[in-house]
Amino acid sequence: MSSTTRKKLRELREAMSSAGVQAYLVPGTDPHQSEYVPACWQRRQWLSRFTGSAGDLLVTDKTAGLWTDGRYFLQAAEELAGSGIKLMKQGIPGTPTIAEWLARNLQAEQTLGVDPRLLSRGQVEELQRHLAMAGARIKPLEHNLVDAIWSDRAGPSKGTIDLLPAEYAGDPVNGKLRRVRKAMASRRVDAHVLTTLDAIAWLFNIRSDDVDYNPVAIAYAVVGPDRALLFTDLDKVPPSVARGLGKKVEVRAYDTVAAELTRLNRARARVWVDGRTTNAWVMGKLGRCDLVTEMTPIAVMKARKNEAEIAGSRAAHLRDGVAMVRFLYWLEQAGPAGGVTEMSAGAHLAELRSEGQHYRGESFESIVGYGPHGAIIHYGATEATDVELRPEGILLVDSGGQYLDGTTDITRTVLLGGRATDEQRDRFTRVLKGHIAVALARFPTGTPGRQIDTLARTALWEVGLNYNHGTGHGVGAYLSVHEGPQSISPTRCIGIPLEPGNILSNEPGFYKEGEYGIRIENLVLVQLDLALSDAEQSWLRFDTLTLCPIDTRLVQPSMLTPRERAWLDDYHRRVRKALTPLLEPEVARWLKQATRAV
Repeated sequence: MSSTTRKKLRELREAMSSAGVQAYLVPGTDPHQSEYVPACWQRRQWLSRFTGSAGDLLVTDKTAGLWTDGRYFLQAAEELAGSGIKLMKQGIPGTPTIAEWLARNLQAEQTLGVDPRLLSRGQVEELQRHLAMAGARIKPLEHNLVDAIWSDRAGPSKGTIDLLPAEYAGDPVNGKLRRVRKAMASRRVDAHVLTTLDAIAWLFNIRSDDVDYNPVAIAYAVVGPDRALLFTDLDKVPPSVARGLGKKVEVRAYDTVAAELTRLNRARARVWVDGRTTNAWVMGKLGRCDLVTEMTPIAVMKARKNEAEIAGSRAAHLRDGVAMVRFLYWLEQAGPAGGVTEMSAGAHLAELRSEGQHYRGESFESIVGYGPHGAIIHYGATEATDVELRPEGILLVDSGGQYLDGTTDITRTVLLGGRATDEQRDRFTRVLKGHIAVALARFPTGTPGRQIDTLARTALWEVGLNYNHGTGHGVGAYLSVHEGPQSISPTRCIGIPLEPGNILSNEPGFYKEGEYGIRIENLVLVQLDLALSDAEQSWLRFDTLTLCPIDTRLVQPSMLTPRERAWLDDYHRRVRKALTPLLEPEVARWLKQATRAV
């Protein structure tokens, strides 16, 4: 496989030479700045074999490097082995950014080729600043060079676009458009150009299958004061959907968005574009416009779930909990018998989820990591890495489901047999203490998530340990499993305060390279804390949505405070009460044992 990668790099370098560039940037994203990229646009993955959701590849005429963050260091090292691509560990002292590396290594008059559809204007400007230091320059290319050598590249999905039923959306399209236009009026803009797929799906209450695990359609949108334009594949839009969108929403072909941008540009309109997520190609088309580049108001609107979305999430988590408990019971029975592998365990969990009402598929590729594989934060088992589970050691299972009424994401760390080591019990309990600290947190309105992140790490920090990812990300309502702008993270949090209706993950962890991984993840809902709030200050708290036992065989009870033990016992009583009526007798008996007091 490494020889195939090297061959692709040679072909790309030939294309670079023909285009007159000495370096070429292959971002891991797409024209919509998506984290999960449609198969037709997975250029970085096709070229490098690196499958992580975050990472950018830089190729020069002699070298190649892939930049990714700490979630993927171990995975990237394995997938890049023998490829000739050097792993560049973002965030590690001494590792330059791509822009810094280019400034040090490109010579005067040399050029960096880019596809302007895959970079934001801010990214282009940063590259330009650093290249200028070396006397080099950036060269936007009309055609993507990877596409020129990717002979068997698949086309976009042709799956139908559907309307999300009102009982799950909770707010009609006209109502959402009114809220967006109110925000537009406050900025005195003539149009709002939308490029992110989940924002467009939310605004128009549409869902499709253009991106694996994310029920979105490839589209652009332009919202004006009186009409809204949705640009997508017309073959995917049934007449019933076009009618359901209403007379004030016009559906046009995806490629015709350029003409609308040109019209706005000629009119020198005042246009709102999200500067973080809008690509440089779109920005270039609007070059003569008066641009407002603040974050789209849809980001906050979408993250603040309405009553119907909250009710749907609770219902989805109930069904998801049933599937998870059935899986854990099955794992305890089938694992010791032999023949169960990481991949077959993940497939069985997906099958159990599929038996639940409104199931639409997994919300991301399941992470089933046994032993050392559990230490790879975003591990994905393949035929080459798949291993059989044995009745010993630790298994990490991070998975989730997409349901018509909600999106789930849960991680459980399971002891497969025997007794955990003292070290494993210590580490697991410290992670659990962090998880409980977040679950019990009470905080004033206006608090951003990065302030809460510290609570999850304190028990680990006390003994010089840490984990290399954020504690929590936002989660959509039958949308993207990773949703901003809210987060519980020291790095990804951009200062947006948590608000009632936000759904986030609570997932501290610990990873010992080459041995095991530990993560405990539930989804939580931000709610008003009525007990603390008064006329002078409102307070918030979390309500845990996920319903599934935490493996108490890995807990060291003496390390828990009385308050922490009470939380764990109360949580398990709640899980047992909610799920027992929905389970087979033998599974219910297992759940009773799994949720006994510590």
